[in-house]
Amino acid sequence: MLSVRALSKRYDSGAGALTILDGVSLELARGDAVCVLGPSGSGKSTLLFILGALEPPTSGQVTLGGQDPFALSEAARAAFRNRNVGFVFQDHCLLPQCSVLENVLLPAVVAPAGDHVARARSLLEQVGLKDRFDHRPGQLSGGERQRTALARALVLSPTLLLCDEPTGNLDRAAADRVASMLLDLHAGQQTILVLVTHSLDLARRFPVRLELVEGALRPAP
Repeated sequence: MLSVRALSKRYDSGAGALTILDGVSLELARGDAVCVLGPSGSGKSTLLFILGALEPPTSGQVTLGGQDPFALSEAARAAFRNRNVGFVFQDHCLLPQCSVLENVLLPAVVAPAGDHVARARSLLEQVGLKDRFDHRPGQLSGGERQRTALARALVLSPTLLLCDEPTGNLDRAAADRVASMLLDLHAGQQTILVLVTHSLDLARRFPVRLELVEGALRPAP
């Protein structure tokens, strides 16, 4: 269960406090998929960073599986995040000097022992990259790079999958393929999926659509 209660985020500025999120609450269980819409600057990315324990809230609480990551030490929080949260960003964030397979295995470097190589190979096959294990990111198309990033996000079987405009840099055909694979893998692995976007085409593929308006979540029209 992902539980978000009265979450707020404010930043101090020269003109006073700037409120980005204001009393956001949300309850999601394994298998749930939610799309959050909103224009640039509405706080979508900030919400994901807090859900993923990358940035603390000003007030309120986030728990995943009953654990508040912000109650942990910095090192323990990093381990919690690596074990429980997968991220897919608009930019694939792949290391250019590493192969596709090595990039997917990066989260496993500090993970407990396990058959991570077999898991990585299986995921790459599921996203249509079984012939690309040894390629470098520079040898891939934009869609292939983003599919590699998706496999990397799922290699440790996280409970929570967070996606920040994952198709924003892709053409229509590549975006449709990445979106389909993302939703198929989510359904098969029963993650909690939270995706933020300004794309209405992508949002329409989700069973639940919310909108960030003046820092608050409400059902999207």
